[in-house]
Amino acid sequence: MTGPLRPEFHEGQVLAAADLAATVAYARSAAVRHARLSHDWGIADGLGMTTVNRTDPVSGNRFAEVTVQAGLAIDGTGREILVPAPVVLSEADFEAVNGADGPSTEPYPVFLTAADRARPATGPASCAGAGGPTRVEESYQILFRRHGDERLVADQQPPAVAAAPAAPPAQWLVLLGFVQWDGTHFTAAVPAARGVGPRYVGVRADTVSARSDSLALRTLPAVQEGKPALVLSGSPTPSLVYGLYKGTGDVDPLLTVAPNGNLTIAGSFSGQISAGSVLATSGSATDGMVLPLPSGVTPAEVADGRVALHVYVTPKIPPSESGLTVPAEATVDGDRRVRCRLRSYDPGVGPAVTETAGSVDFLVLATVAATSGGG
Repeated sequence: MTGPLRPEFHEGQVLAAADLAATVAYARSAAVRHARLSHDWGIADGLGMTTVNRTDPVSGNRFAEVTVQAGLAIDGTGREILVPAPVVLSEADFEAVNGADGPSTEPYPVFLTAADRARPATGPASCAGAGGPTRVEESYQILFRRHGDERLVADQQPPAVAAAPAAPPAQWLVLLGFVQWDGTHFTAAVPAARGVGPRYVGVRADTVSARSDSLALRTLPAVQEGKPALVLSGSPTPSLVYGLYKGTGDVDPLLTVAPNGNLTIAGSFSGQISAGSVLATSGSATDGMVLPLPSGVTPAEVADGRVALHVYVTPKIPPSESGLTVPAEATVDGDRRVRCRLRSYDPGVGPAVTETAGSVDFLVLATVAATSGGG
């Protein structure tokens, strides 16, 4: 099999229609190969479905007029599908496919596909007589399908690597969304149904670089307050920041990785404890308090033996100039409840020995035994 053929011309050459068509075909083939092989297909811009409330002049019932907004999609063959202006969905076209169904709350899928439309010849007739059309409109078609047909999108297979643009193009379905139907009119438009929604274009790359020394990854095309962002910066200090956008457009950092590897987080750190690791928590507690578990350890893990607890308590003896205070009890029961009692004797107050509730400093260690291979 030969590679792509690039047209070449020389002085005095008689140009046939095939020579000029080859020039166009060469450029089209290069463009669709790039779009098909360097990108993931889907909606590139626009093409959202919007609704306007209307009233049926005969029945007086309210319904929704559904409009597909202008936009651009790239299908799985690498072809651009341009919708240059908003288009109102045709209820007659919908009825031709699904009109036999009764009213249903289940949404119906709406698809976009490419369509070529020949245009009449322009200019004077050639010496050889009337020819075919000299223009082909790269247009589109909006299709309605049955319940569940949205899953056909995942079954579509792209053409071979060296395939030229199909002529006429093979039908490739781009899901726009779903409409609901009451048996007479559309009643709503929804972006997703039955776990399937529109697909958007992507890029296939092992390296993504930024010319401004800052690379941002966000969930929407435009900056929006409260939405997440991941920002990799090279100056003034190299850093990796995850946070939420503020109203000013800056990112409020929730997690920052410094050049030396230090990690700074605004919230708490938690996670599943792994084999061989130790988590700890410490502090002070008074008699009757339940000691906390280290962050990342659940009571269920302790109860079923996946995590072993080691608890250390040290009674806190208050200072006294004339008396003596000793711990009578400093323990922790099976519910991690502290039992601390202090006995005091002060000859300056009286001969009696008193007993009061005390407090302790505690250390709680949570451990999981390391496995010896495969565990």
